[in-house]
Parts: sequence; structure tokens; C-alpha cells
Amino acid sequence: MRVQKIYIDTSVLGGCYDNEFEIPTKELFKLVKKGEYKIVISNVTEGELLNAPERVRSFLKDLKIDYEVIKLSEEAISLANEYVREYVVGQTSFNDCLHIAIATIARLDLLVSWNFKHIVNIKRIRGYNGVNLKNGYTSIEIRSPKDLIENEDY
Repeated sequence: MRVQKIYIDTSVLGGCYDNEFEIPTKELFKLVKKGEYKIVISNVTEGELLNAPERVRSFLKDLKIDYEVIKLSEEAISLANEYVREYVVGQTSFNDCLHIAIATIARLDLLVSWNFKHIVNIKRIRGYNGVNLKNGYTSIEIRSPKDLIENEDY
């Protein structure tokens, strides 16, 4: 079976240190360590981490797992701008749009986030995917870490 590549945004890394999200986030990373998922981030994520607490900034490195970093492209910026033009979210959520665009263009299996307001939200997901399809891209599966773990308690 092919290992699924999942794009994680900054909220997932911070989720390890949030009382509400800590357990399912750590469960997700256990699955990553077992080889069930391959982590992908972007240099946008790396930029957001610069303002995060040290423990969040160093989390991936401390896990000692291989992960891929995708560079932001003009194509991703253009698609992200299209999300804003189509009113999927407002301009203040542009970085969220960049995450979606990068994962879409890279044709990753999933985008994983704890951001329920601007990303993991059925109205937003339909909006992002509508714009993707309108512009010749495939749709992107967007989930929270809870959706990827198999423990019924979450």
C-alpha cells in the first residue's frame, strides 16, 4: 500500500501543546512514525513557525522523522489569490489559502489542520474545491487530525 502524503499546517504542530488537541495530534504523529503517513510542509509553514514558541518550532526536528518541504510558487500564489477573489475566505486568511493552494498543486493526498474557521470547514472546503475545479486542479481532501486516527474515543 502506498503511504499517503499529508500536508500539515502550523496548527497541527502547535496542537501537540494544546489541551484540546494534544492527544489526537500525538496519535497522528505516532502513525507518521510507524510509516502510515508521510509529512509535507511548506516554506510558508516554516515562516509561520518563526513566530511560534520554541517547543513548537523544534517539534518536527525533535521527532526525527523525514518530511518534505515544498517551496511556495507563483502558481500557488495565483491560486490562493483566486480563493480570496471568489470569497472563500477574506484577505486576512491569505496564508491559509497558500497552504491549500500548495497542497492542491502538489496533488497531495490530504491537508490536515486544526483551523476549523478557515480551513476544516465544510463551507470553506467546498469553496476551495470549487475554485480548484474551476481552474483545472483536482479537489483536495481536508481533514483534522482526529479524522486520521482510528481511536473511537476521539
